[in-house]
Amino acid sequence: MAETIEGTDNTAEFAPLDQARVRAAVKEFLVAIGEDPEREGLLETPDRVARACAELFSGMQEDPAAHLRKQFHEEGNHEMVIVRDIPFSSTCEHHILPFVGKAHVCYIPKGGRITGLSKIARCVMGYSRRLQVQERLCGQVADAMMSELDPLGVLVVMEAEHTCMTMRGVRSAGALTLTSAVRGIFKDNEKTRAEAMRLLGL
Repeated sequence: MAETIEGTDNTAEFAPLDQARVRAAVKEFLVAIGEDPEREGLLETPDRVARACAELFSGMQEDPAAHLRKQFHEEGNHEMVIVRDIPFSSTCEHHILPFVGKAHVCYIPKGGRITGLSKIARCVMGYSRRLQVQERLCGQVADAMMSELDPLGVLVVMEAEHTCMTMRGVRSAGALTLTSAVRGIFKDNEKTRAEAMRLLGL
């Protein structure tokens, strides 16, 4: 039977969401764009946005890497582990608009040290629920995997559609942005990296 390893909880502390300030800011925003925040359809909008922000930015109130501290020992397990097509949504810090996509996470355990597959998805979700850029998000997931699991290597690939590019500016609907973060053996060994990319279909 696998041995469960509980890591220490060193959750980072963030300032709590100030819902009153969010509500006030939304009301001022509505006035600034020429709307009437007192009309029927907008009366509850500041409250709705404040509640949405609590969910969309919930990753600021947790240490997403902590999910990976639920670990198991499986002696002799040093084969590639891939969790692909993890759905995520995040918010671009440049325009405060959403980007939505899928993450693919691949790692090779060292010493039989593995984590639950759902914990990897929760880690992705935690980092995505912050103001982000896709490049940083990709690297944060890879670095968390490396620091918490100490694997032989990690490869993270993310593909997403950014509404700051599809709804405004060039309005390139359907355009996808792909980013990757490569650590350990995947960075040092081209053959291993190529095998992972082949299994991911990339």
